[in-house]
Amino acid sequence: MTTTIGITGGIGSGKSLVVTLLGTYDMPAYVADEESKRLVATHPVIRERLTALLGADIYGADGLNRRRMASLIFHDSLLLTQVNAIIHPEVARHFREWVSQQSAPYAVIESAILFESGFDRQVDLRVTVYAPRALRLQRVMARDGLTETDVLRRMENQWTDEVKKAKSDYVIINDGKQALIPQTERLVRHLFGEQTGLPEIFPGKDALY
Repeated sequence: MTTTIGITGGIGSGKSLVVTLLGTYDMPAYVADEESKRLVATHPVIRERLTALLGADIYGADGLNRRRMASLIFHDSLLLTQVNAIIHPEVARHFREWVSQQSAPYAVIESAILFESGFDRQVDLRVTVYAPRALRLQRVMARDGLTETDVLRRMENQWTDEVKKAKSDYVIINDGKQALIPQTERLVRHLFGEQTGLPEIFPGKDALY
């Protein structure tokens, strides 16, 4: 049976990099954001329900009109909840199907909203990649060419790192000071039970931050 690991963290935390590092240990990865976009574009049930909720013009010749959907749900928390209630269950179902096809002992799901979406209930272990808010802000502005206001708006739609850390089994720190690769290696060794000669660094999540 494949053990599933949920990797999360705020925008700009470096969770994708951790997932890439885990991939070097032959851990297949399910990137929830990419799969969600694909399912929204192709899944008939999602399309039918979003059209019923948001109107026939929410889909056009090029697929989902994301700009229109964003404008509709941006200031309407109830509508956002309804949209998520359509999309998230189908993504979770697709993830379970994907896991059932894996033969590796461990598989990873990368999700910025692991806890917010309820995907944390679909995995066996939960890992938060933590970076200070100011550093994450700098990273995303440089990476995506966004303004500080735009990035802060995105951050406001995610749970705080403190909440995520409290709900996680493990925390990996990516603050530009503590080396990321050794932390990932220690996590892998712990998962595979290869701790001979290693210090007891995982007695509890407090040991990691």
